[in-house]
Formats: sequence, C-alpha cells, structure tokens
Amino acid sequence: MLRRQARGEPVLSTSLLPTWCIIGDVEFTYTARRDGSIMEQVDLHRYEATGVLGIGADYEARAAVERDTGRQVVLKRPAPETVRHRMHDGVEVRTDRLLQGYREVGHAIPTVVPIVGYTERANHDAYFGETLGQAYRVIVEERASGIPLMADLKARFTGVPIGVGQNLFALFPLIQPATTLPFVIQRQLLDLEEAFFQAGYVLLDLRPHNVFYQPATGRITVIDCGALADAHGVVSHRGVRPPDIHDFYLEMLKFYTTPQLPPVQASSYREPYGIRPVVNFEGELDQMAQHFRAVANSSVQEAALTIIAQVRHRAYTTFQDFRQDLMAYLEAVHSMHQTLPNCLEAQQAWTEALHWLRADYWQRYCFAPETELARLTL
Repeated sequence: MLRRQARGEPVLSTSLLPTWCIIGDVEFTYTARRDGSIMEQVDLHRYEATGVLGIGADYEARAAVERDTGRQVVLKRPAPETVRHRMHDGVEVRTDRLLQGYREVGHAIPTVVPIVGYTERANHDAYFGETLGQAYRVIVEERASGIPLMADLKARFTGVPIGVGQNLFALFPLIQPATTLPFVIQRQLLDLEEAFFQAGYVLLDLRPHNVFYQPATGRITVIDCGALADAHGVVSHRGVRPPDIHDFYLEMLKFYTTPQLPPVQASSYREPYGIRPVVNFEGELDQMAQHFRAVANSSVQEAALTIIAQVRHRAYTTFQDFRQDLMAYLEAVHSMHQTLPNCLEAQQAWTEALHWLRADYWQRYCFAPETELARLTL
C-alpha cells in the first residue's frame, strides 16, 4: 500500500535514484518518472512554445516542443492575468502541492500525466514576451493524448461543442469498442483516487476539463492533481470542516452521473453537465436527490438515492463501499441504456455528435480522429 512519506524519508524505492531539492519551504525528493527519466528543474529555453491550449481560472497551458528531441510537452503556469494583478500566490501554493503529490504518489499512477520538470520561481517575461513583472513557477508536462472531456470555456463563443466529450464518453457511452468496459472513465477515476487516498490524500477538482480521454483505448489521463487535501484533516478551531473523501464522492456524482436519459437530438450533446463548482455540500445533494426521484427506472433511482444518502451523512467507512455502490448504480444505468425503447434513435444522435470531433478545433490536441473514432460505429 502506498502511503504518505515523512519529510526527508527516501522515496518508494531506493532504485528510483532520488534527487533532492527545495520548493518554497518544502523539502522534496524527486523520483524517476514512469519512462525511467528524472523529473528535474529545467530551463524554459529548452522548449519552443507553439500556441495556447487553454486558460482556466488558475492556469494557462501552452503547447511546446523540446528543441533537442522534438518531444511534445505542455507548459503550465499561473494564468497571466492573475500574475499581472499579483493574485497568483494561491496558484503557486497549488503548484507546490501538485509537485509534492506527484513525488509521493502521482508518479506511480499510469493515469496521471507525467511531469517532465519545473522551473525555478522566477520572472519569465523574456521567454513569454510579456511585461508581467512577477515571479512564478512553470511546470513542464508531457502532452496528454486524447481530448479533454470538456474543452476550453472560451471556445464555446466560436461554436465549439465544449461538452461533447463528457456527454459522449462519460455520461452516455452508448457505443464503445468491444474491448472497452462500460463507464470506463468512472472506473479509472476511482482507481486514481484510491491510490491517492491510500497515500494519505484526497484529490479533488476532477472536473471534466482536467480529464483527457482516448476513445479507441478507453484510457484517461488526468492533467491536474494540485487540489490535494489531507485525508485525515481535523476540524479547525473555528469549526471549519476540512475536505474529506466524501467531497470526492460528491464530485463523482456531480460530474459523472446524471438523471437524464440519453438525448435523441445531437444538439443536446453540446453543453457540459454540472460544471459549476460545488458551493454547498448539502444543497448539491438535495438537488441531486430531487432530480433522481423523478427517474422512472426504479433500479437506477434506488441506487442513486442510496449513494446520495450515504454521502450526505458522510457515512461511507471504506472507499470500497462507495466503489461498490457506484458500480451498482452504473450497471443499472448501462442496463437501462441498452433497453431504451428509442435506443436506435438515441444511438443515431450519439453518432451524429461524435462526428463533431473530426472538426479542426480538436486537432490542437494529440488526437487522430481517423484512428480514435474508427471503431465507434453503429
């Protein structure tokens, strides 16, 4: 079992050739990545930036190519506007936390995007051609294969169906290759979270824009593991409850389950589902329960309401109990999808929406639609 390590303790195996460094006020041992190389401090001039992939609330992501090898990478840094207004301290803390979590457990999880390296905290205006005048750290990651389950919000204004990945592959996976298990995205997210949980962490913010998906293989890659909380945090002296594993359970319900039936119009696949952040734990669950009570299929309704009640009371005593209940719910949904009276009509709408992924917009990602979509036909 993986576990959280004490300051200065050797990493999981001495064969990983640890490298010592200081990030902020935290001492790190950086370990070998899955390809056998070392996550290291890097000079940005090793990379040629080729374009912005997206800008979120915290980070900007730019595609880049390593000059010597041609390897495709992503340069991730605090969103420039937050840097410009000197509001990026919280993002820097999240970056340090991301690197810490990657060192302790993320490097061993195949669905976490490999981190190539990180820069020192410095002024990078010369490299990016800007005049922000502030210091910050840049993380260099391997390019994730596939498409994000939710595209950049700004792309919506140019007509991009930003929610098509989440709807097609996570919520309504009506057509899949024979080798792909039903609801494979949820299965892999559970595996990833369990690995972090066993290491003493709760990983949050697993929203669809942080998850890339390869339709041909059913494989996911999570590109941001910075929202880490202590799995055994205690209530503060002000009575504030820290996040616990039930907050992850709520995220799984909010972003990766739905009481809705598969659409029979392709246009219903355009918009993402449930993407606003969680504001009130009980309020979110109240709304979910209300919607699932209206579901006609009794097996789906009962399975969903059981989970919602357990999460509301923070009553799951083991991760396996939640996994078992969620899989029972998903199996009921899969059965319902297969026996829909309008199943053919729903599949035709699904196939029509799938063709949107052949548009030029999706070529900015490491995604070849001819290969990835070849086996997704009626």
